[in-house]
Amino acid sequence: MSFNQLVRKIYDSVIHLSANRHALAWLFVISFVESSFFPIPPDIMLIPMILATPKQAWKIAGVCTIASVIGAYLGYIIGFYFFELIAEPLLQFYGYLDKFNEFKNLYSEYGAWIVFGAGITPFPYKIITIASGVVKLNLVVFTIASIIARGLRFFVIAWLLKAYGEKMRIFIEKNLGWLSVLFLLLLIGGFLLIKVF
Repeated sequence: MSFNQLVRKIYDSVIHLSANRHALAWLFVISFVESSFFPIPPDIMLIPMILATPKQAWKIAGVCTIASVIGAYLGYIIGFYFFELIAEPLLQFYGYLDKFNEFKNLYSEYGAWIVFGAGITPFPYKIITIASGVVKLNLVVFTIASIIARGLRFFVIAWLLKAYGEKMRIFIEKNLGWLSVLFLLLLIGGFLLIKVF
């Protein structure tokens, strides 16, 4: 079985879990492990769950956020204590080792922004959580950036789905990548304007 077939099989399994009666518990697990080693983002469970039960949107987004931030600590611990044993082979397996080495060099100056940026975009968050541990990014900074970024990402998706339903699901799934990047650029632009004025 190729890597792409494996990822597709995992993806299909996660979609199936979103209809399970224990979906909220599975969402917690998926959100937790995605922040440190799992390849499939929790959004693929979050979206159908909110569409199925829009009254539970905030609860679902909250569970997703909390689990993701707790899972980020596992990624941090892997990077801090077990880089050569666990993190390096894991990054190599997913083909992220080159990306990791690029980002590692930027951490001393932009650590909080990197964590925040990866937390709201489709960029693999596990790279950032592991890299944060490797470079020993301040844990308070790491925590605050993770909570804001992951909360913003999941609660904005929840709000859009609650407000606009199925049409928004189709739009988000088709355009999640560029929407996340656009939002990040607008946010950074806003901070730069505040700094200038």
